[in-house]
Amino acid sequence: MTTHGPLLFAHLGDLHITSANSQNYLDFLSILVQLETDCRSYADFIVLPGDNADDGLPEQYELVATALKLVSSPLYVITGDHDMASGNLDAFYSLPIAKTLPLAVTVRAVQCLFLDMSGEGAGGPDFRLGKEQLAWLSDQLVQSAAQGETVVVFMHTYPADCTDAQETTMLNQLIARHSVVLVDIGHTHYNELANDGHTIFAATRSTGQIEEGPVGYSLVSIDEGTVSWRFKALHDAFPFVLITTPADYRLWREDEQPRVGGTTVVRAVVLGKQPARYVTCQLNQNTPVPMTCSPDGRVWEIELDVPQQPVLTLTVEATDNRGRPGRHTIDLANPFLSTIIRHKQGSDADLIGAWLQNGIPGTQLGPNRNGGAS
Repeated sequence: MTTHGPLLFAHLGDLHITSANSQNYLDFLSILVQLETDCRSYADFIVLPGDNADDGLPEQYELVATALKLVSSPLYVITGDHDMASGNLDAFYSLPIAKTLPLAVTVRAVQCLFLDMSGEGAGGPDFRLGKEQLAWLSDQLVQSAAQGETVVVFMHTYPADCTDAQETTMLNQLIARHSVVLVDIGHTHYNELANDGHTIFAATRSTGQIEEGPVGYSLVSIDEGTVSWRFKALHDAFPFVLITTPADYRLWREDEQPRVGGTTVVRAVVLGKQPARYVTCQLNQNTPVPMTCSPDGRVWEIELDVPQQPVLTLTVEATDNRGRPGRHTIDLANPFLSTIIRHKQGSDADLIGAWLQNGIPGTQLGPNRNGGAS
């Protein structure tokens, strides 16, 4: 097993809370109950990516704060354009969990950097970091590089959504020069993954303004530089399996990672309040082989001899102590991967497209794709 184990967090998409009797508030409560009962032992923290209160009103943040009492996991919250609806972030910072942004937290040897995209702007989708925050980010990335840490950046939007084009350029340069394996965002209102070959950009659909698919949340892991992402619909049953390494070809960061082949470590987490009775790993249609659980019961692992071939699937299947199954399948090889052109613009230009197995329909239904500013 690795010294620290994979970092795992739950991302709840933009809440847009308005009132206690609204459907999105009820969904928010249901998600929190599920995270507390089925995921608490596995997730290192929960993140709210901005647009927490639809109108930025104190009474809406009070509803958010009341709901968050349901969970005991660490919580991190950042700002979005709706949090600036009143013209300032005073109401946002009234949240008991709100810490002054920007914020740096190290979890399982991964440096997590939480940014404020809205405080420097004039409200609405005027996304700005400002000189001081950019300087802070640069310093944090230099320190992480010196310590050999991988980095995850949490911000409300893609870098390309910065109002100031110079800020976008500087932010993209900082990300490209350092080991930023993931930029985790909200704002899009739909599930979306982009891969520029160096960094994964991951957006999780809104909880409060839903245009496509069922309500839910994403579960994201960082395992020695490998990024894994999968959407968990609220109504989907447990156990819920997430392979944390190796990477699916869609999330393979070719600038940093060697191709999968030869002796390969496979790790997975199996979430659910009922313990997993046994977990197996299968390459293509080969015979499934049992995996070994870590002493703390959090991670399942095995070493496999993985051939290099153009079509290669990896499946981890778990059965809990009530006999209920869960599985996750990823694709390790893609014969056309070498022909992909990376744009590296800090935007959705490097989209991976639809990935139904992991909860991405690829339809991009939402106000932001259609030119709105929600």
